[in-house]
Amino acid sequence: MAPSDSHQTPHPKLAQGYAAALATVLVWAGFILVSRLGGKSALTGWDIVALRLGTASLVLLPFSLNLPAGTWRDRRLWTLALIGGLLFLMLAYAGFKLAPAAHGGILMPGMQPFLVTALAWWLLGARPPRQRLLALIPIALGVVCVAVPVVAGLGHGPSTLPGDLLLLAASVAWATYSVLVKKWVYDPWVLTRFVALASTLVFLPVYLLFLPKGLDQVPTSMLVLQALYQGIGPTIVAMILFLKAVSILGAERTGALVALVPVLAGLGAVPLLDEPLTPWLVAGLALVSGGAWLASRPVR
Repeated sequence: MAPSDSHQTPHPKLAQGYAAALATVLVWAGFILVSRLGGKSALTGWDIVALRLGTASLVLLPFSLNLPAGTWRDRRLWTLALIGGLLFLMLAYAGFKLAPAAHGGILMPGMQPFLVTALAWWLLGARPPRQRLLALIPIALGVVCVAVPVVAGLGHGPSTLPGDLLLLAASVAWATYSVLVKKWVYDPWVLTRFVALASTLVFLPVYLLFLPKGLDQVPTSMLVLQALYQGIGPTIVAMILFLKAVSILGAERTGALVALVPVLAGLGAVPLLDEPLTPWLVAGLALVSGGAWLASRPVR
């Protein structure tokens, strides 16, 4: 008896889930590469924050006229906006002015399983299972691989340590945001709209009046790239794709695929940004990505 077609090809919905997860990975890896490209230009970190928030707010504003009553008076939402919106973005874009894309891949998405586990244990009392704790060891070793040449002065050119510390601080801010979202439980679509709009309301007046700008020192194509990609890609598109993937594949399988982000960002930086891929960096990328994959596996 011949096997049915259902055993020969994956379920269409399952294929959609994997497609959404891989698209999310590409958008997030692109965020690291585009951010570093902006960091290597004459744009200031403040410029990129303004371009991202301004574009995202313009796109989201027509969908934000019917936010639930009391949204703008919710102190928890404002806390999330200031941590996951403003603080994260300011630290990340400042870091990409000083550190390469591969370091961003390791210290931001790569460190998330480690930092989220630690903060959830501390803030929520959620003790992680032994399997997940063991999976965090290679992440720590991967970060050490990045730190050794920086601290020992084995790299060429100026030290990346200040930029690495900024990227690590951005990663801590995002992990704190993630744990608080889990604790307080808001609708993702409400949260996405509020974080973008509230961050814009706080940041743009300060930026326009007081902060240094380099908008007139780069070609228009760079401004368009940063505005559209930063404002629409990771802010809106990746959120929708990620939630789609989680709804079909589950959080564990989606998280395991997201572990590809550091590797793709590190490899993409070689041809696109002319950044070197040293043996220490290769080891760091492999360890962090492997640890993130192990940490995302279902707990037995």
